[in-house]
Amino acid sequence: MTNSWRFSALADRHRAMGSNLEDWSGMGTAWSYAKGDPQAEYLAIRTKAGLMDVSGLKKVHITGPAASHVIERATTRNMEKLMPGRSVYATMLNDAGKFIDDCVIYRTGPNAFMVVHGSGGAHEQLTMAATGRDVSIRFDDNLHDLSLQGPLAVDYLERHVEGIRALNYFSHMQTSLFGFPVMISRTGYTGERGYELFCRGQDAPTIWDRILDEGKGLGIIPCRFTTLDLLRTESYLLFFPFDNSEMYPFANEGPGDTLWELGLDFTVSPGKTGFRGAEEHYRLKGKERFKIWGLKLEGTVPADNGAPVLRDGKQVGVVTQGMYSTINTHNIAIARLPVDCATTGTPLVVSSGGRDIAATTHPMPFYDPEKKRRTVKG
Repeated sequence: MTNSWRFSALADRHRAMGSNLEDWSGMGTAWSYAKGDPQAEYLAIRTKAGLMDVSGLKKVHITGPAASHVIERATTRNMEKLMPGRSVYATMLNDAGKFIDDCVIYRTGPNAFMVVHGSGGAHEQLTMAATGRDVSIRFDDNLHDLSLQGPLAVDYLERHVEGIRALNYFSHMQTSLFGFPVMISRTGYTGERGYELFCRGQDAPTIWDRILDEGKGLGIIPCRFTTLDLLRTESYLLFFPFDNSEMYPFANEGPGDTLWELGLDFTVSPGKTGFRGAEEHYRLKGKERFKIWGLKLEGTVPADNGAPVLRDGKQVGVVTQGMYSTINTHNIAIARLPVDCATTGTPLVVSSGGRDIAATTHPMPFYDPEKKRRTVKG
């Protein structure tokens, strides 16, 4: 039972796979399936391809002469550098210079953008920045997002979409798929070469069914939402609020993390000022209370989320997401650690499942650190 107010057109498909459609960002989402195996889904995306319904992501259209100004004010990115057909990953801050959401910004025309975000405060931030401006902001809950991820995704799509193999990382194209209008973006949340298929809700079931039917020969299978946790851990992709102080608050402090602490300072366009929280963002550089960092653990049993990280018997940090990879044979975790531990090779201990597990600090991403797989051309 959920309190969802948004509904995926694929809900019946997910229920047939045994999903209870747990609420995420207001939409009943297939966090888990009674059928299938998350490890098999993880392996499919790493070696073949998998299809996920990520329509719970919120899509906000921003159009009009002041559209770029609104996004400049609300986010950390410079819109004058973003041309139609391209997209960029960005973050948003509050007045205290603390992270409130991340998003992907798609420029679809000179005065037209789409901002796709998760469960944070992006829509509110954009609406606030739009006050008194010549701009239109519209939340689009009909537009669905099917994510086809994995090295063979392009092999399947090129059967139907001319030019898909030439589409570069963080580029998108307006085209058709199976006779339906779609926007295909070469983005995703897996660390693999993948594509997001933005389609109308009424077209989503046919597109979903046909990809899974035709893609069987390539090993394409449906994947639950939480399979992303295995993939994102290896690929250093954070998930709000599960890696943030909203989930793991500081004593005697309200929630909120800086980009310097989260390792997301790269999302600020060089030299940019004027975005909300800019002054505090720059002032807080060098004042980090912690760092998001990686851990490599002994054994094959992954650490529990929320497991304490110990140094000399005293808790100094917390695991936010752990996983064991059978193909990469590493037991790894994303953790919130003291700044002096955010180095390579610091010995620590993770207390998880009633036992202490030896661990050492390790930079992220653990998998494909040069990001060649997701950015490959051709």
